Amino acid sequence: MTQSTTVHAPGASPPPPEPLPPPPLPVPRIKIKAPADESDKKVSARRIQDAEICVPIVYGTVAFWLGRKASESHSHRWTVYVRGATNEDLGVVVKKAVFQLHPSFNNPVRVVECPPFELTECGWGEFEIAITLYFKEDVCDKQLDLYHHLKLYPDEESGPQSTKRPVVVESYDEIVFQDPMENFFARVRSLPAVVVPRLPASFQLSPVLVEDGEERRRSGTKDHVLSQWFKHFSEADELSKLAAARQQVQDHIMKLRRQLSVMDGLPQALHPATVSNFVGTCANVKPA
Repeated sequence: MTQSTTVHAPGASPPPPEPLPPPPLPVPRIKIKAPADESDKKVSARRIQDAEICVPIVYGTVAFWLGRKASESHSHRWTVYVRGATNEDLGVVVKKAVFQLHPSFNNPVRVVECPPFELTECGWGEFEIAITLYFKEDVCDKQLDLYHHLKLYPDEESGPQSTKRPVVVESYDEIVFQDPMENFFARVRSLPAVVVPRLPASFQLSPVLVEDGEERRRSGTKDHVLSQWFKHFSEADELSKLAAARQQVQDHIMKLRRQLSVMDGLPQALHPATVSNFVGTCANVKPA
């Protein structure tokens, strides 16, 4: 690896050290607590106290340029969706999804009550889409609001837009349900992406609930027509990104140390203060 050293002209101050890159962002997690008082509700199953269920989700858009078929008002066909992180069926958790589109669309509030939770439209402009998730009765009685910016046009570094290569923007999130119902746990416990961080040592799931959970499996979005464009989110990927970010920070620290070492090692004759005094003295000397 070749190292380069920059020599500064007399009178010129060395450039200030470059700022450190921002630290990697932690994986977003949304915690939803169980209601404190359920005395007014008819609960068919008991809660698993001191337990958490983590359900990873992905929400985003895939936008295709229509090319020669494009018109002034319909230049792109796009799909907005909420899916399981590894394409599991979210129907075991989500009751319905409500998408709030731009007011210029006919019927801008769209309700999707069964998986896949998505909708497809055509248009020409980019805007923010509000997504509200409503969960099944034995999951949670609170709604979850998400926001996603529809992106139609690729960045410059991605090259020109193409009818064969869509613009894909996705966000990863983790929903943590605290003190979940046994029925809910039975439905999701076999899904690969679902994480159960804490369970009481004495907990045992009844055979009836186990059987019910097996019967309610669904196919999910593994065979979705857009699955080839979906991004892959996994713990290994996150660890790899963190390791790369850590190495970037360490390399930057070493670079700053080298710059400081060069500044501290400047000879007195070339020190910025000395050079400045010398230039000021020369400016006061008059020609003979």
